[in-house]
Amino acid sequence: MLSLLRSTLTIMTPILFAAAGGLFPALAGSLNIALEGLLLIGAFASLTVFYFSGSVPLAIIAAAMAGTLLSAIHAFAFIKLKANNIIAGLAVNLFSAGLCIVLSDKIFNTRGVVTTPHAAGSGLVSFYFVFAVILLAVIWVVINKTPFGFRLRACEKNQEALVSLNIKPQAYNIVSILISGFLCGIGGSFLSLNLGSFVPGMSAGKGWIALVVIYLGAKKPQGVFAAAFVFALAEAFSNYAQGMFRIPADFVLAFPYICTLIAMIAVSTLKSSRQ
Repeated sequence: MLSLLRSTLTIMTPILFAAAGGLFPALAGSLNIALEGLLLIGAFASLTVFYFSGSVPLAIIAAAMAGTLLSAIHAFAFIKLKANNIIAGLAVNLFSAGLCIVLSDKIFNTRGVVTTPHAAGSGLVSFYFVFAVILLAVIWVVINKTPFGFRLRACEKNQEALVSLNIKPQAYNIVSILISGFLCGIGGSFLSLNLGSFVPGMSAGKGWIALVVIYLGAKKPQGVFAAAFVFALAEAFSNYAQGMFRIPADFVLAFPYICTLIAMIAVSTLKSSRQ
């Protein structure tokens, strides 16, 4: 039971960071589908810095900066150049995956797994998880109790009111995307530092699940936490069941996504019945 809970928290942690980051653009009225690529670039940046420095704090900072930089490119394309947001987000995901492989080849002379000679130390899961929980609490306060939060939500619901107050909605959209990259980068650092290596594609759909978590959680920090826990528990249980029962591996791997689909259908049905 304890091993299942620990596995759940391990799976849940990067999803929480990605969902926390994606929550800001969602509240501003734009869907950031680049979370997957932001997690991946954060994982690679943190592992690279940790490989040469052996410092966890520096690795986390590098991951946050890498995610923010990639989000700045996304924001420039989407906000300033008026590119389609979905296409821009997909481009970020594809660019991130390719960039990590190219940089890995140049820096480590390999396009595969990169392993660090340093140990990140014990308690990494606990540190990141507690950090994520505190972060969600802070986000709740920011969203519900500060002028920034009120104006951010107004970007989706009433942009005309912001403009009448001489407030630029575009500025809040840009900031929300940058925050998204910053937090996703930190979530990506957990992936590589906890494993002690970088594996191409190691984000493994967690950015996409984070998007679902945001909307199933009704764009609320507490809802995000609950939804992330459910999906992490489903994935942890599927891994546990693979060793305990004779279940086809393909079904085990697909189980978390099946749960995601069922949850989306259930929530949509519930909303329709209330209307």
